[in-house]
Parts: sequence; C-alpha cells; structure tokens
Amino acid sequence: MAIRNIRLIGDTVLNKQSKEVKEMTPKIKILIEDMLDTMYDALGVGLAAPQVGVLKRIVVIDVSPEGDSPIVLINPVILETSGEQTGEEGCLSVPGKSGTVTRPNYVKVKALNENMEEIIVEGTELLARALLHENDHLNGELYVDKVVGELHSVNNDEE
Repeated sequence: MAIRNIRLIGDTVLNKQSKEVKEMTPKIKILIEDMLDTMYDALGVGLAAPQVGVLKRIVVIDVSPEGDSPIVLINPVILETSGEQTGEEGCLSVPGKSGTVTRPNYVKVKALNENMEEIIVEGTELLARALLHENDHLNGELYVDKVVGELHSVNNDEE
C-alpha cells in the first residue's frame, strides 16, 4: 500500500485522545495496511494510528525477529498487568533517541482484530512493552514522559 509520514514529537496530534473504531470500513482497512507498511519501513516494532495523524484506536505490533507476525489491535483495553521490567525504549515519533522506562513485564489486552472479532493478546518482555507503549499513544501519552533520567542519542549505524 503506502508509507505514511510519521508524526514527530511536538506534533499536537500525538497528545490527543483517539476515538473508538465503530466499524470496519475500506478506509480503515487501508489505514491498517499502510500502518504495517510504515512500521516495517521504519524498522519499528509497533505503530499507533495517531503516529500517522489518525485519531483512531488502532495499533499494529510485530516483535518477531523475522518481522512476519503482525498483530492488529482495534480498540485495545488493558485487562491485566503484573511484574516489572526496566529497559531501553524508543519511539518512531522520537527518532534517534531512547530512554530508560519501567513498565509491567506482563500484560493482557482485549481488542478487536482486523475482522472486528474479539481477541485476547498476552505478552511478556518486549511484547508487553510494545503493547503498553502503543496503547499510551492512543491516550495521547509519549514514553518520554515516563523516562527515568535523560533521553540519550541512539547511533543508527545499521542502515
């Protein structure tokens, strides 16, 4: 489909509440495909609709090493969290930076998939971090507000 522009920190859309998706439409299907294309193109593990300028409660995540196991969550609701993990976190909307964030190590989320069927997704470690990070975007929150200490530059020599 299409690669969309990722909104960067300072863009007011990133600080707004997203609206619930009531029905699957051709426009929403295209948005989801574009979000996946955009996330993979940017070498990210997650992307929320507000990051491409759309205030809808939609996130895409893929933490698999091969990048071939996408998870689509529409109207996600966090049901349960437990444990604790502290680690480096970055964001496609805050390029070239990362910071230390503490989050739960386990999360259970209820959402709708791209067929508008209810699903439950459970995750630990990186998946838990991604689920919580992307859900924050739907509520207008950025990880930089949770960072302990300072943000630091990330060296992107891989490209």
